[in-house]
Amino acid sequence: MDSASSPPSSSSSPLKRPTGQVLDGSEIMELVGNNHVFSSFVHHKFHELDTDKDGKLSLQELHPTIADIGAALGLPPPATSSGSDGIYSEVINEFTHGSREKVSKTEFKKVLSDILLGMAAGLKRDPIVILRIDGEDLLEFINSPAYEPEMIAIFSKIEQSEETPHDNIVKAFQNLTVEQGMPPPSDSWVMSDIVEPALESCALGENWSKPVSQETFLLEFKRAAEHVAQRLKEQPVIVAHSENTFDGSSIRRLLSNKFELDKSLNTALQSVPKDKTGKLPKEHLQLALDLVAPLAGLPPLGALDEMDKLVVDAFKMVAADDGKAVKEDEFKKLLTEILGAVMLQLESNPILVSSNSVVHEPLACSSTLLTPSS
Repeated sequence: MDSASSPPSSSSSPLKRPTGQVLDGSEIMELVGNNHVFSSFVHHKFHELDTDKDGKLSLQELHPTIADIGAALGLPPPATSSGSDGIYSEVINEFTHGSREKVSKTEFKKVLSDILLGMAAGLKRDPIVILRIDGEDLLEFINSPAYEPEMIAIFSKIEQSEETPHDNIVKAFQNLTVEQGMPPPSDSWVMSDIVEPALESCALGENWSKPVSQETFLLEFKRAAEHVAQRLKEQPVIVAHSENTFDGSSIRRLLSNKFELDKSLNTALQSVPKDKTGKLPKEHLQLALDLVAPLAGLPPLGALDEMDKLVVDAFKMVAADDGKAVKEDEFKKLLTEILGAVMLQLESNPILVSSNSVVHEPLACSSTLLTPSS
């Protein structure tokens, strides 16, 4: 799957949810959970890969499966990106345990099961919706009562721009979302094959005077959007849409399970440096929170601005920057208070994060990882 992602966007209130094919990991769970079916799947896949028929898989023979796992995860092909190559290396190490030895069918089945279950868990937590954007939703939006107020809000953001009317219209399209029927213009193909040809065909802005009035903007953008919708009808765009709602529920589950909470705090504290007196500097609360974050259903600090604000406020509440060091029990108490404060804020005002990636290959061909051998 070759994809280009739009930056994750966040909102404190849920948007209209896109509808489409949902990838939630259930099919993977069903496959791995049925021992007879999964064993048969592994048997056929293993023998398909075992080209020299020696009953084991070499690194060379594993490469197709490694590439398929990467494709299923949405990574570029091996050896094309230094960032993704590190992930491919980790997958290889899962199979080979860092050695150059061949992999038996038993080990192949175990590792493949673990990887697939991990993928399924990720999809269950953050399902991916496959959308076919064909212009219908965009037409619905520009002819709906929501069009004028939403586009006026966008116009107010860009009306002071010194750029050309064409550039301002492009900026306006960049402010639309898949919920409004617009594939991410951050994708170069969407811009070059959908937006730009549409704007060219409607001779946008040729007779505009500057500054452009709000009324002119609304009329001209609607005309441009109609042309974009026509392009989308002729060339529908497939978009992988994912969203995650941070509502504090994961934190509440962690805090309500004393065993899991103590275990996660103790594990985190093993990686937190102590001072020469054996105490824990409060400035390391951020590090500890990042270590606990996955179990608490939180993103790392710095990944999401809205979440960062909540966390910073929680740090201020416990005076995390006062330069003091505390004993381990007090440090755990402070970390628990931070989690509790963030939880209460999220329960009051959940944060929705969504991202969109244009899929440039047919879905059926993006990965053969789960395709039975013929």
